[in-house]
Amino acid sequence: MQIHLIAVGGSVMHNLAIALSKKGYRVTGSDDMIFEPSKSRLLKHGLLPTVEGWNVNHIHADLDAVILGMHAKTDNPELLKAQEMGLPIYSYPEYIYEQSKNKLRVVIGGSHGKTTITSMIMHVLNEHGKNFDYLVGAQLDGFDTMVKITTDAPLMIIEGDEYLASPVDQRPKFHLYKPNIAVLSGISWDHINVFPTFDIYLEQFILFLKTIELNGTLIYCSEDPELTKIVDMDSSNLVKIPYGIPLYKIESGITQLIVGQKLIPLQIFGDHNLLNLNAAKSECVALGLTEENFYVAIQSFKGAAKRLELLGKNEHVTIFKDFAHSPSKVRATIHAVKMQYSNQKLVSVLELHTFSSLNETFLEQYAGTMDEADEAIVFCNEQNLMHKGIKKIDLLVIRKFFNNLELEYFTSPEKLEECLINLNYKNKALLLMSSGNFGNINLLTLKDKILSKY
Repeated sequence: MQIHLIAVGGSVMHNLAIALSKKGYRVTGSDDMIFEPSKSRLLKHGLLPTVEGWNVNHIHADLDAVILGMHAKTDNPELLKAQEMGLPIYSYPEYIYEQSKNKLRVVIGGSHGKTTITSMIMHVLNEHGKNFDYLVGAQLDGFDTMVKITTDAPLMIIEGDEYLASPVDQRPKFHLYKPNIAVLSGISWDHINVFPTFDIYLEQFILFLKTIELNGTLIYCSEDPELTKIVDMDSSNLVKIPYGIPLYKIESGITQLIVGQKLIPLQIFGDHNLLNLNAAKSECVALGLTEENFYVAIQSFKGAAKRLELLGKNEHVTIFKDFAHSPSKVRATIHAVKMQYSNQKLVSVLELHTFSSLNETFLEQYAGTMDEADEAIVFCNEQNLMHKGIKKIDLLVIRKFFNNLELEYFTSPEKLEECLINLNYKNKALLLMSSGNFGNINLLTLKDKILSKY
């Protein structure tokens, strides 16, 4: 098989290129911009394009498939030539389905927790020596790539994003996988540039239920009212398995599950993560493991990258970073740290980075989300606003939308970094939340400067 990937530098696309190459396919790729870590990883596997940019000579009659990444435009010259030649063109979720249609497919969807649930399932299966393929949205300990595709694995674990599949395929990605077993973690409005109202966003999950294979299984969070509503309305013949939060206690800063007479210590914490854990447990049981198998393996799970990731700590301060950016994620992440470190003051820093979070129509959703923090700081990189063509948001507007008159606000990464270095952190936790990069602030250097003060 000979495959060409247009926009090969994307996080999933470059991992897909590596996975297909490992499978023995002849793989080429192109992109007009390739950044780290994609660049080094493609180079390591001999897949880095020699020249950046688009070249119609990459498209020829010997190609078995062209895979189109979201970064490409509809007028991409390589895409236009492939269309003109009538070559098979796939979005990456379409191609993942093609590669897994003869396997048992598990798809994890929902507005939050997808990566963590997927990571937990993969970790447990891996600990028990199971053979499976996968697609996950983060780099995980113990796994070389974010995508694995083989001939012999009978099972594929797929993180199912609701964002659009490709520039020429406007369906949500998770509509394309046709799961045998599906997990839905919850519904909280997101991606308003694509789904401008909550009802339109909600409809995508209603449609997702219809993509589950006949006699399939749905595992869903029964503590989410919107999700529960659409599951109750669904009249299909799905096997429906609800899950909620498990019994637990926090002792000496460690969260422990209460299972009968046993206590199961965890390396993760927070109600949100515990809901994710129960979703993963239900999935692993559906795949044939016992609950005991699950509990043995989950104790060594340290969390997915950028999800409540511990940057550093000493006796005075604990520093976390998290991918949280949507209102529900911000609220849940702050609550998790506050509960786990109840004897410490909490400094929470949120970067508004996505199109949704910078839209004044959507900003109302953030009201009260940072109220549990003892000190709340919001950062919005002025350069990012200019790049997206969005007008500058001032302090009074931000305080109004967050309904927090004490909130501090920065638009300069230099001033934010100065503020964070100079805060008093004695007996405090610092939580840094962003799906971006805080205007290229080096968080490891920041962490070292803070820890060295105490």
